[in-house]
Amino acid sequence: MIRPALVLAAAGALALPAVAARAADVDIAASGPVVELDVFEAVTVAPDIATIGAGVTSEASTAVEALRTNSAQMDKVIARLKALGIAEKDIQTSGINLSARYDYDREGQRQVFRGYQVSNRVSVTLRRIDAAGEVLDALVAAGATDLSGPTFSIEDDAAAKDAARKRAIAKAQDRAEAYARMLGYDGVRVLAISEALQGSAPMPEQAMMRADKIVVTGSRVPVQPGMVSTGVSIAIKYELVRGDGAARR
Repeated sequence: MIRPALVLAAAGALALPAVAARAADVDIAASGPVVELDVFEAVTVAPDIATIGAGVTSEASTAVEALRTNSAQMDKVIARLKALGIAEKDIQTSGINLSARYDYDREGQRQVFRGYQVSNRVSVTLRRIDAAGEVLDALVAAGATDLSGPTFSIEDDAAAKDAARKRAIAKAQDRAEAYARMLGYDGVRVLAISEALQGSAPMPEQAMMRADKIVVTGSRVPVQPGMVSTGVSIAIKYELVRGDGAARR
């Protein structure tokens, strides 16, 4: 006869902040107690992609003049990127903004119109991450007024995720079998499994730079790619079983 299963909830050891274990809120067709585990596993690998942001900000007395000046400066930046061998598909406009600029007149307690400001930014994917420093130097020389990044990642992290998945499964199995032993059962049987993926993320914090604060000395900007992390979070539901019903590994 099927009866409501006893549910135990436990969180697996996590490499990132703990994911709360979920307790089943429905009756499960199982003859023994059920334990549900959430486990996160990540692996670190060397990145093979770097993404940087580059922008140009221009000001003028009229919106048309500000936009025209900004477009001419951004054309130089994009042309420089292409001259460095960066493919057009790896250069993407990420935002264009036009706004009026005002100063506050304290004496007259009023806003005084100053002109217009235009900013244009592109996101650039570098497939040669060792060229990041050279590209940053070139962008400043070409007229970029602010930079962001680099952010490092993996173009294809399938193999790394497979490694993280195997480690997560092994950890969950060990934890479930520990519960079985503590409660006097012979082993466990998998009832259900689900997973959530984490994209590759840089380990160090990324810096943002304004070009007007960079002193170009002729030497390449030092860039260290470090390592990036990618992983999976799995939720596995096990039934604690006796005898021949125990899972074999």
